[in-house]
Amino acid sequence: MSYEEKGTWVYLVVSALTFLGYVGVVLSRAGGEVRIAEVSYVAPLLWSIGISVGLAIVGRIAFEMARPSESHKADVRDRDINRFGEHVAGGVLGVGMVLPFGLALAEAPHFWIANAIYAVFASWAVFGAAVKLVAYRRGF
Repeated sequence: MSYEEKGTWVYLVVSALTFLGYVGVVLSRAGGEVRIAEVSYVAPLLWSIGISVGLAIVGRIAFEMARPSESHKADVRDRDINRFGEHVAGGVLGVGMVLPFGLALAEAPHFWIANAIYAVFASWAVFGAAVKLVAYRRGF
């Protein structure tokens, strides 16, 4: 497994888990008298993004310490797979951003717009990493 593939695995896992953690926190704050759109979401959202960045860095270092790679430089195959994954995932991002744009045009509460943007970015990250991992395993 190349250095870049290991990084993609870490990115996939961290992106998915931090988004699910954020959703869990927000849903746990809702209920009873508090409607979901009234939940205080800004701090958990920012913490989720920060934790995601930090865990991706620490996870990649830990993965590399546990299973060192022969080289830390991306080769031609790594660059082609990265380009392919970003190209495919870019479609998800472009189409997905229609949702928050529509919410903004409809003057929806900030809660829904912010969460739609975060959900689209998390989907883009997970989908892009998954496409890259499939390309690593099966070719493209």
